[in-house]
Amino acid sequence: MVSSMTGYAAVTRELAAGTLALELKSVNSRFLDVQFRIAEELRTVEPALRELAMAAVARGKLDCRLAFTPSPLARDESALNAEALARLARMSQVVRDAIPDAQPFRVVEVLHWPGVLGDEPSAAERVRDTAVEAMRTALAELVAARSREGEKLARMIRERLAKMRARLAEVEPLVPKAIAAYEEKLAAKLREVLASAEEDRIRQEIAVFGVRIDVAEELSRLAAHLDEAERVLASGGAVGKRLDFLMQELNREANTLGAKSVSKELSAAVLEFKVIIEQMREQVQNLE
Repeated sequence: MVSSMTGYAAVTRELAAGTLALELKSVNSRFLDVQFRIAEELRTVEPALRELAMAAVARGKLDCRLAFTPSPLARDESALNAEALARLARMSQVVRDAIPDAQPFRVVEVLHWPGVLGDEPSAAERVRDTAVEAMRTALAELVAARSREGEKLARMIRERLAKMRARLAEVEPLVPKAIAAYEEKLAAKLREVLASAEEDRIRQEIAVFGVRIDVAEELSRLAAHLDEAERVLASGGAVGKRLDFLMQELNREANTLGAKSVSKELSAAVLEFKVIIEQMREQVQNLE
């Protein structure tokens, strides 16, 4: 299976203590880059989430956002810290004795006073366990989305590989004739310019030039690179870097082929090759 580096997943979990929301976004990157934006009260669960992410994703920039919204109805009087509440009451009384006009605390102010409401350890553990479970679910959705996108990209790349291979098959038979015609034309010019030169010397010059414009090696390498690209796609997994390298090699061979071109047909084919290679390269940049 070939995967894209772009994907999205979101998971929400409702708990007695509140709502847990986890969001994953992944985009292109040369390497694996995992970034977390987590509420401070859930920071302790980050190592476990990071480990899960690095096991599920091989390449790409992955952003993870984890937020927890406490439920206003989640707390009752059993969650009140009686000692902190009594201390606050004594402090309030001292203030009112010293300043009779001082306004008493409102209930909402008391509930927001540090330490008055205490979190149960078991509730905090449930939130952390739920965060890990939500991460597993979100990663499964993300991987599935990246796989679907990857298969679409792979199909597009295979179509262009086939198109380039078909065009290469059309060009190969034309190359010997084009080179022979060009050598004959060159020989006529040499005879005209070097009227006093021997025929053997003219043939030697033509032979040397013929070696320089021979593109058989470039055509063979292009075909080999196409074979390798198809093999890599079929193998699946993290193929992006290998395919990117093959696109560079295909482009290099196409440039050399264009530099040696001696016919309009070959030059036109080289232009088509470069367009197809660039199209494939853009798609390959998205593959894991």
